[in-house]
Amino acid sequence: MRRILLLVFTIVSSTLFAQENLDLSYYLHQDVQYNSEIPTPKSVIGHEVGEWHITHDKLVQYMYALADATDRITIENRGKTFEDRPLLLLKITSPKNHSSIEAIQKAHVDATKTDNISTDRPIVVYQGFSIHGNEPSGSNAALAVAYYLAAAQGPKINELLDNTVILFDPSFNPDGLQRFAYWANTNRSQNLNPDPNDREYSEIWPGGRTNHYWFDMNRDWLPVQLPESRARIKTFHEWMPNILTDHHEMGTNSSFFFQPGIPSRTHPLTPKLNQALTKQIATYHAKALDKIGSLYYSEESFDDFYYGKGSTFPDINGGIGILFEQASSRGHIQESVNGILTFPFTIRNQFTAALSTLEAANGMRTDILNYQVNFFKNARKEGKKEGKKAIVFGDEKDAARTYHMAEILKRHNIKFHDIDTDFEVDGKRFKKGYGYIVPKNQNNTRLINAMFEKRTTFQDSLFYDISAWSFPLAFNLDYAETSTGNAGAIVTDLEFRNGGANSKSNYAYLTEWNEYYTPKFLYALLRKGIRAKVSQKQFNANGKSYDYGTLMIPVQNQKLSESQLHTFLDKLAQESHLTLDAVSTGLNDGIDLGSNNFRPLEVPKIALLVGDGMTSYDAGEIWHLLDTRYDIPVTKLDTKNFSRANISRYNTIIMVNGSGLDEGNTKKLQSWIRSGGTLIGYRRALNYMNSKKLLKIEFKKPKLVAKNITREQRSDFRGAQVIGGAIFEAEIDRSHPINFGYKNSILPMFRNTTLFVKPNKNSYDNPIQYSKEPLLSGYISKQNLDSISGTVPLKIGNYGRGNIVAFTDNTNFRAFWYGTNKLLMNAIFFREEL
Repeated sequence: MRRILLLVFTIVSSTLFAQENLDLSYYLHQDVQYNSEIPTPKSVIGHEVGEWHITHDKLVQYMYALADATDRITIENRGKTFEDRPLLLLKITSPKNHSSIEAIQKAHVDATKTDNISTDRPIVVYQGFSIHGNEPSGSNAALAVAYYLAAAQGPKINELLDNTVILFDPSFNPDGLQRFAYWANTNRSQNLNPDPNDREYSEIWPGGRTNHYWFDMNRDWLPVQLPESRARIKTFHEWMPNILTDHHEMGTNSSFFFQPGIPSRTHPLTPKLNQALTKQIATYHAKALDKIGSLYYSEESFDDFYYGKGSTFPDINGGIGILFEQASSRGHIQESVNGILTFPFTIRNQFTAALSTLEAANGMRTDILNYQVNFFKNARKEGKKEGKKAIVFGDEKDAARTYHMAEILKRHNIKFHDIDTDFEVDGKRFKKGYGYIVPKNQNNTRLINAMFEKRTTFQDSLFYDISAWSFPLAFNLDYAETSTGNAGAIVTDLEFRNGGANSKSNYAYLTEWNEYYTPKFLYALLRKGIRAKVSQKQFNANGKSYDYGTLMIPVQNQKLSESQLHTFLDKLAQESHLTLDAVSTGLNDGIDLGSNNFRPLEVPKIALLVGDGMTSYDAGEIWHLLDTRYDIPVTKLDTKNFSRANISRYNTIIMVNGSGLDEGNTKKLQSWIRSGGTLIGYRRALNYMNSKKLLKIEFKKPKLVAKNITREQRSDFRGAQVIGGAIFEAEIDRSHPINFGYKNSILPMFRNTTLFVKPNKNSYDNPIQYSKEPLLSGYISKQNLDSISGTVPLKIGNYGRGNIVAFTDNTNFRAFWYGTNKLLMNAIFFREEL
């Protein structure tokens, strides 16, 4: 035992000594000279690379210092994060290339639009670091990589810079990186402690992985909903890089991973040559890591299926995406099964892989340039075969939701047209001003196919991420195959439909609940103290049909005068992109405006449970939805403060996926609901609600028996039962308040849980129910498909004077599931009518 302890002490002591004597030479290649006029990281930021975790402000400081010191680098600020941090991009290449950089860029992009296969031009490599803020070795390595590219001298680096344009993104996630650096640095001891139980290695909730609103930004490359994503996607399409690298971290007891991933888990739309080239690039990584003695692996994990990840998005855009995963020290130094893992060691591996990528790009330049040209050449051939075929999408009652899907297409340089005249396809009506037509015959037809496809058959049954993301389903838009015959002008300036009050009324104003931003409109007028009511039934007024959920704002007995009310509502309707109809009588065909079927509404006062026990992704998506889209304030109520919080301030509490509350806080919550509060819960919150007898839920559990499964196959067998993310068809009762604002009786719903809830015996208590054959797109095992049929994704119950609304799955998934956002808003605004 003494010998073992002595050995451990020796290893720790030698590792600590290496850390204390850390020098930039630990990372750098020693076969080149370095320009002494180029500032080292330490000379600018005040510490050696890896001695402390780099904060984003210091990272920015150093990148600007480099750009000022060398003619190899130019720098630009492409925008800012939610926390106003700059989104930097460095262009690194030879001075000769910089002198004609615009011509190089044009020639490179033009080569993706013509059949010109000239390779007499530089290859373009986009290098991005640490999209997950608490995977910081990437951004810390960016310091050393940028220094190397600026300061290294000699024929080798000159050739590399002549043949390569490097788009250098030192931090994909500035807000998350800053948050994690603060944590790691403030918990760092003078005597570095590798004990994994130390506080340094256990971040407080929500951790530094995500951005400001707690989004995993490495899932947003395709939806492009966040400012950080929009900046990098704009850069991507402006340059069409040949290679894009994405530097990550994984568990402490791992080693180093580089792509390709598991071959059978590559999306079928990705050309096989893409994976072959990725495998050839991998030989450069292996050689470089062998040289420094680092362990690694490839083709045993991860995948290239979901195109919304940084390592996969390039694959459908003519490039090659490469994922790097480094075992994480999660701080400065930590014990692992591979010995003591230091932060500098993790940085050195990332540095090594970054340079081996550039070496591969230089060595394989001609092959990779040819691959990109041929990718688009073949894509255009595929598009040409489509002739005048097109896809039409839209919603004749919701122009804003349609706009936001078109916005995604525009960000990806996909061409689309206005609808010239109203028409019908397959029983679906498409209205001018409320839809768009996407020709299939265009340069990026493969990306169009990837965004619109519905896929239900797969080579593999395991997925690292979601298996379905069909955008018209996610937006709950009507769509169909059509031709360009109904296409109007190509859309160059995408704009919201104009809103406002169509005239002034001395009686009342009406607006249907269909438009996406109607909740924003309703909250603003309720907060102003304006009375509003919601219709429980359909009716006709002034020759127009109004659906369930129509809002009515009476003119009389308001706090504003008739003129003031009109001015206020008109402005609010414009800002919310909806039309207000002025009516002069309450006499209707159907219910009249004075009917008790118009129910009064009160302003929502919302608390969102966050903190330990709650899933930050789900919480962040709701926070983002309410705060940035609907301008509805929400109190983020930390579970640790729940016991002393005055929750009578709120009429709605949202509990996202998580373990729920302890016994004492549960009693407090029960009392609040009995007094009239509404609890809205998601995912595992249903288990909590059921166990605490807040809501009776009967779960349907599939029987799973492994037959002819070996021990080696056990993990895959169990993994195949996971619903990583698929889309299912639900039938809805549109007369139920939870479904107000939906014009169709079918609703596509995302789910990634195996919570199968049995329906109630009374059909009217099942306002949303999965159809008998519900799978629309994505993977689900046969056992789970049998189990989900006929179940319900929603349970609603009364508890005293209050209500409980329980969703089996996240209706606000990753900010791009616009189609089911309305379910949460209905639960909030119409809570007393559920």
